[in-house]
Amino acid sequence: MIRIAIDAMGGDHGPEVTIAGLQKVVERRPDVRFLIFGRDERVRPVLDKYPRVAEVSEFTHCEISVRMDDKPSQALRQGRWKSSMWKSIEAVKTGDADVCVSAGNTGALMAMSKFCLRTMASIERPAIAAIWPTVRGESVVLDVGATIGADAHQLIDFAILGSAMARAIFAIERPSVGLLNVGVEEIKGQEEVREAGRLLRVSNLKTMDYHGFVEGDDIGLGSVDVVVTEGFAGNIALKTAEGTAKQIGEYLRAAMSRTVMSKIGYVLARDAFNRLREKMDVRKINGGVFLGLNGIVVKSHGGTDDEGFAAAVELGYDMGRSRLIDGIRKELEAFHGRDGKRRGTTDVDTATDEE
Repeated sequence: MIRIAIDAMGGDHGPEVTIAGLQKVVERRPDVRFLIFGRDERVRPVLDKYPRVAEVSEFTHCEISVRMDDKPSQALRQGRWKSSMWKSIEAVKTGDADVCVSAGNTGALMAMSKFCLRTMASIERPAIAAIWPTVRGESVVLDVGATIGADAHQLIDFAILGSAMARAIFAIERPSVGLLNVGVEEIKGQEEVREAGRLLRVSNLKTMDYHGFVEGDDIGLGSVDVVVTEGFAGNIALKTAEGTAKQIGEYLRAAMSRTVMSKIGYVLARDAFNRLREKMDVRKINGGVFLGLNGIVVKSHGGTDDEGFAAAVELGYDMGRSRLIDGIRKELEAFHGRDGKRRGTTDVDTATDEE
């Protein structure tokens, strides 16, 4: 059984969407169990509408729910131990749950996750990893918003985290990894990115196939299994892709309804358009995984619907079943050593590590 802790109060719509999403998960994943946290007066009436979810769930009343506009510092100070967000994260720490999923305030969720679960040895800052649809299939892209700016060592850690995730969910023995840059030439880009590329090349890690630099269009083409960048560029790329998908969808709808002939053409090509719509549905790839913590936390988009929340929960399900945390720990220990002192990079360039 995979046990998933749910912050039912998170997101723009609260239990009405989160519980409805869990209904879809139960129908597709019969071996799942839920630990649901939230306000009794909000959650109980919704749970009563979904008896199948209630059968596989344990509900805990929480006095406080973190608001979407709360600052992370406020969320941590104001009764954090009583909130549904904290309780769902804490369930992972205590081992009662394998994964935590929340559609709540991203900053508060990250702050609480770091405070409760702590980062792994050698990891300075966690990353948010997203599954990205590509021409070839799917890729892992990180960081998409947790860390604004990153030095060479942090980018290397992101590469290790991303390759472990790709190995777990794509069943690829040696995932290909690329560093997002403004060009593929070694002389281009910021110093941190060039240094990270140099260290990855000479390290010759057995757990990944370092491809080199990749550009923005390589993300959608699926040129590599893992795309590594810092959170500012990654978040812009993610939001741009989501916006582009919606834009193309609007263009298609307008074109198909313009004339009688276009409407007839749509009817004749309906199956093809349905497949395209399915591929471009941003709900299907909803969910960002917090990597680098001593536990798995998945952040769902706050404005998603029940189908989108179900996708985030199912991503967490896959993460829990793959024993991702154990795999990441082994790879970090192999590269940095058990004490997490970055010996992997020191062996390559002592002067750089000392700086």
